[in-house]
Amino acid sequence: MTRLRTEIPGPRSRELTARRGSAVASGVGSALPVFVERAEDGLLVDVDGNRLIDLASGIAVTSVGNPAPRVARAVREQVDRFSHTCFMVTPYEGYLEVCERLGELTPGDHEKRSVLLNSGAEAVENAVKIARRATGRAAVVVFDHAYHGRTNLTMALTAKEVPYKHGFGPFAPEVHRVPGSYPLHDGLTGEQAARRAIAAIERVEDLACVLIEPIQGEGGFVVPAPGFLPALARWCRERGVLLVADEIQTGFCRTGAWFACDHEGVVPDLVTTAKGIAGGLPLAAVTGRAEVMDAVHAGGLGGTYGGNPIACAAALGAIDTMRELDLGAAARRIGATALPRLRALDSPLVAEVRGRGAMLAVEFADRTPEVAGRVAAACHAAGVVVLTCGTYGNVVRLLPPLVIPDVLLAEGLAVLEDAITAARGS
Repeated sequence: MTRLRTEIPGPRSRELTARRGSAVASGVGSALPVFVERAEDGLLVDVDGNRLIDLASGIAVTSVGNPAPRVARAVREQVDRFSHTCFMVTPYEGYLEVCERLGELTPGDHEKRSVLLNSGAEAVENAVKIARRATGRAAVVVFDHAYHGRTNLTMALTAKEVPYKHGFGPFAPEVHRVPGSYPLHDGLTGEQAARRAIAAIERVEDLACVLIEPIQGEGGFVVPAPGFLPALARWCRERGVLLVADEIQTGFCRTGAWFACDHEGVVPDLVTTAKGIAGGLPLAAVTGRAEVMDAVHAGGLGGTYGGNPIACAAALGAIDTMRELDLGAAARRIGATALPRLRALDSPLVAEVRGRGAMLAVEFADRTPEVAGRVAAACHAAGVVVLTCGTYGNVVRLLPPLVIPDVLLAEGLAVLEDAITAARGS
């Protein structure tokens, strides 16, 4: 249960925030300026001794717990053996094992290959590199409301201008944006939205790949209408265009399946992963069809820290935890608990409650950050960590760890409900 010993943030966190101002770049933001000292499943304990319910999981990273016993044990054992050699210099078995697991778990039963990297943005950049090399074509199609990262290419791929792109251009060329499926706002079926998207895609020449989040993340946790993704995948397959699924936030049981593409049987040519893959350690990957991945010349893929042995050990521990605890089923239970409760609020402030598994969102009718910001601030003051998102900043998103105890989830939802109710009267 939550236990607040001080106001949020407390005096010690405020002291550290003052220190931060003289050492940390001001461009680095924090959703909630409390400094964490330790964590438990579903709880963050700050330096003032406050226990906060964690409905963010470090943005869908600590799905298996924080710390997760198997992950912590694997990390300790690996760091005692060796911490780094660089796989491009002298390889090690952990990298190979992670790639084997990715081949087993990602959608499709075709032969696959993987490359391990450091971050989601790096994975997306490499997926585009691979697609261009394999097809000999340059153009990339992305979607309205998409988010793919903060590097130069991934900023070009990302739709939201502020804060991700403002003042950082010029951006990489050959990126084309088309409308996707946003049922709340477009009112289209999946097939109708797909026809609209495909009509725009067909105007793009020299197309290497279509890059899509199966459920959009930063853009607002937008779940496409049923049939949209399969229709898009079918068009790509028939035209020889590679379909790249950005499963960085949706992957590894977050939506109730191993990957969000699994819900409609969509099999991408390339899949990018990160976030929940390694229980809190930095690791990312591109996994894809063997003939596509192997189209890249030797030395064309890699990086000094990509697939670091400690991160690989953590990933193996995390994947074992997901299997043993059946965290896909846990995510489905979280969704089955949260969605009916939040929908029962029936508040005029709320435009839609949506999501899949443990990737949940409340979109507010006000297309500014004002209401969502007030609701999030009220949750934070009550000791519940939630995040906002959406192209207009008008969405509160929930990403609880998949191992969160039922009592903590219920308490966190009650705080959110109270915050939404209070926002109506303010």
